[in-house]
Amino acid sequence: MVSVPNVKLNSGKIIPAVGLGVWKTPQNLASQIVPKALDAGYRHVDSAAIYKNEEEVSEAIASWLKKNPSVKREDIFYTSKVFDSDHGYEKTKKAIELSLEKAKSIGYIDLLLVHSPQSDYEKRHGTWMALQEAVESGKVKSIGVSNYGVKHLKELLAYPDLKIKPALNQIELHPWLTRSELVDFLQKEGIAIEAYSPLGNGKKVNDPALEPFAKKYNKTNAQILIAWSLARGFIVLPKTVTESRLLPNLESAEVKLSEEDVKKLDALDEHFVTCWDPIEYPLDSEKKEEKKD
Repeated sequence: MVSVPNVKLNSGKIIPAVGLGVWKTPQNLASQIVPKALDAGYRHVDSAAIYKNEEEVSEAIASWLKKNPSVKREDIFYTSKVFDSDHGYEKTKKAIELSLEKAKSIGYIDLLLVHSPQSDYEKRHGTWMALQEAVESGKVKSIGVSNYGVKHLKELLAYPDLKIKPALNQIELHPWLTRSELVDFLQKEGIAIEAYSPLGNGKKVNDPALEPFAKKYNKTNAQILIAWSLARGFIVLPKTVTESRLLPNLESAEVKLSEEDVKKLDALDEHFVTCWDPIEYPLDSEKKEEKKD
């Protein structure tokens, strides 16, 4: 079994540093790939309401646990997210209930994230209040955000009724998109960093810049990229629906890049965004300034 490091969140909960992302994974494939990932040694699966596979992922985990009684529910870390269209206190409460209903086969959600900051202050605030209540109910163990920039995080941390800080911010990160200012802010605030699209959404996995590192460590380009995230202290979510890639991705946890090589990979940064980028979404005050202009 591959030894995968764990990260302790500010909530006190433990999250495996390598997880399986199921973005764009159809329901039937999610039902198939999740048990295979668990067989390979994964103990962390990341879904979202907008992925429309929460129920399939949860049921696949529950079914696998029944067949593998030596592994307990608390050994598996399951994440979901509240999408932008469900922002606002009442809407988010309903969205949480729906996500919990879809996860009823596994009993609770380990981590629930605000999928992005794309709404307004009142709605974002209401969403966070509903998430805090979900933690208090015990049905959600930790809460966090995704695609939040520094300004969105500062807004959240200044809520007058803030009781629970975000445990984690899930953002696109890879050597061509290092987001150094945001990463520094998160580290100073004790908020864990989770990297999605660690292979640059597949657009950078064959970049010639990776060849010297792949040769030096006798690993694939993909493994070098995943290892870079881990070397930076990030939790990382390589996505695949191909069974043959599951174990190699997980084995990236055993690749120990030198500090010098990590810095060389950092130097590739060119703010190359391969997915959506809500991190720059304007605050209400910025929208008002735009209208004045």
